[in-house]
Amino acid sequence: MEFGSGGGGGGGGSGSGGDHDGSDPQKRKKRYHRHTALQIQRLEAMFKDCPHPDEKQRLQLSRELGLAPRQIKFWFQNRRTQMKAQHERADNCALRAENDKIRCENIAIREALKNVICPSCGGPPVTEDSYFDEQKLRMENAQLKEELDRVSSIAAKYIGRPISQLPPVQPIHISSLDLTMGTFGGQGISGPSLDLDLLPGSSSTLPNLPYQQIVLSDMDKSLMTDIAANAMEELLRLLQTNEPLWMKSSTDGRDVLDLDSYERMFPRANSHLKNPNVRIESSRDSGVVIMNGLALVDMFMDCSKWVELFPTIVSMAKTIEVISSGMMGGHSGSLLLMYEELQVLSPVVPTREFYVLRYCQQIEQGSWAVVNVSYDSPQFSSQCQSHRFPSGCLIQDLPNGYSKVTWVEHLEIEDRTPIHRLYQDLIQSGMAFGADRWLATLQRMCERFACLMVSGTSTRDLGGVIPSPDGKRSMMKLAQRMVSSFCTSISTSNRHRGTTISGLNEVGVRVTLHKSMDPGQPNGVVLNAATTFWLPIPPQNVFNFFKDERTRPQWDVLTNGNAVQEVAHIANGSNPGNCISVLRAINTSQNNMLILQESCIDSSGSLVVYCPVDLPAINIAMSGEDPSYIPLLPSGFTISPDGHLDQGDGASTSSNVHGNMGSRSSGSQISVAFQILVSSLPSAKLNMESVTTVNNLIGTTVQQIKAALNCPSS
Repeated sequence: MEFGSGGGGGGGGSGSGGDHDGSDPQKRKKRYHRHTALQIQRLEAMFKDCPHPDEKQRLQLSRELGLAPRQIKFWFQNRRTQMKAQHERADNCALRAENDKIRCENIAIREALKNVICPSCGGPPVTEDSYFDEQKLRMENAQLKEELDRVSSIAAKYIGRPISQLPPVQPIHISSLDLTMGTFGGQGISGPSLDLDLLPGSSSTLPNLPYQQIVLSDMDKSLMTDIAANAMEELLRLLQTNEPLWMKSSTDGRDVLDLDSYERMFPRANSHLKNPNVRIESSRDSGVVIMNGLALVDMFMDCSKWVELFPTIVSMAKTIEVISSGMMGGHSGSLLLMYEELQVLSPVVPTREFYVLRYCQQIEQGSWAVVNVSYDSPQFSSQCQSHRFPSGCLIQDLPNGYSKVTWVEHLEIEDRTPIHRLYQDLIQSGMAFGADRWLATLQRMCERFACLMVSGTSTRDLGGVIPSPDGKRSMMKLAQRMVSSFCTSISTSNRHRGTTISGLNEVGVRVTLHKSMDPGQPNGVVLNAATTFWLPIPPQNVFNFFKDERTRPQWDVLTNGNAVQEVAHIANGSNPGNCISVLRAINTSQNNMLILQESCIDSSGSLVVYCPVDLPAINIAMSGEDPSYIPLLPSGFTISPDGHLDQGDGASTSSNVHGNMGSRSSGSQISVAFQILVSSLPSAKLNMESVTTVNNLIGTTVQQIKAALNCPSS
């Protein structure tokens, strides 16, 4: 529709005077202010009575006002458009005010809930829900009945009579069960454990995590300061010394400590190596990252940013006490007492817990060192099976906002429980928690943050669907939260103990149940299920299989075998595999449901995480609005090398480009995890049918993956 000849509320049609000179800007400007005050007054009066005049009324007005009918027509069109815009702005303001009011009420309610007290005892309310105890008992009861029937049939063959005729056994008294899923502070099970945890030899009893109040004396703080200073001195020598202290590994060419040289250079009064279950892991690596030194130091010294920077490695981090806040408002001289939990993304690898002192020191202009060292306090040491000798990194500023990072990891590990055979080579080689994994993850995440900060958009990157830089950043934040949620769901952290259902393979499926009330998750009861399996295929090939849209129907149950099409794409780094995609299933009845997916890969492994998101929610994120309240229940896969190196390429050196650890591995460890909303009602009852369903879902997915990759099913 042609609006060019009118002008706003006081505009008219095309000008009647043909003597206007188009080259004169003053006369050209007058075309937008042709109507007299009397004409506008008459038009406004008519508009109030009749916003849509017919042709007869327009002709009458044109005669009265001396205007062309075309001018009258365009004036009313423009006036209606202006009125509609005013109404929309008023509606938007009202909705925004209502939204702000609801958000403030929500915040006030949450703050009030934090201060709720029990009316009986005056203490904090009990956070445990008897519902969870009941559901866990139901699950365990069904499994115990099945086990009893199996044992009874075997025993009957040997004793010649049904086991029911044997003398009764006195029951074992077990005190109250506590299924503290997703929360802290539970005291666990006092007595024999009924929890069928996946990890061999593990217990359902949760350790006393560092959320209790700890009182440190001045003497304690002085001792911590001395320990941190000595650790910093040792770290700098480890960073700056080469042979004979550091030697090249004969298997993969990485830098590893020569223990004899280390003990001569740093003699210790007592050594734990007399214990045959204790072993040393050491490694060193260096590389360039796309972030300046000050920004890196700021993220390293903030626990929340630390977890955000390493979501695939750091399961949890908490500052227990700030011993020193640094000098002149900076981080140099800052000393923290921290708790952190490190993970390999698999349900069969237990997390490693550390209570560490983290100390930052500026060495010179543009150069910082950050050291971590375990703090051996009686209240902490009994809980940790891992001890961190002085480890950390040296950060040196380079031109153009880049930094060179040299990373050292030096750990003493006590294997109180056997390492699962699938991960023995990867963990015992030191690659699972080594410096190269930390550095590869840091490089990838810094590239991601750099892409997040770029203000420009590219049609090629965004597929023309995401309209603005704000929309891109909102989508990247939504995908980042999705990946963090997935890493949490697959972790074996003490927060996520669960029950294992045997029967899928030698690993079994670890199932955890929790009640979700977070803003970024659907409200209700959520079932997490995860397992790990091995494929005789290099990790890069497996990643390409999951990433390829053409092979997705072979394994993705969300698409019901339908092909998918990428409708939006955001690059996350220099590697084409690091990206965010919005996928749409073709030929499906669920046209309002899209799939948000993020894939990431580096030399230590890769991830493919995805989640169904409805169309209105995706539109909210794409428009640049806050995506924090969009509910997500992600599923996905982690791919890591199995530790068996392909000897055909020969050993590489640590100076080589990152990528050798994954690309030279002969096989892959695949962990798959699903999250399912069992019920939107927190009081809903869980039955074994739901557990069996998710068990079959994972089993079917694993078999489909093996069939598609021509791998044996056993």
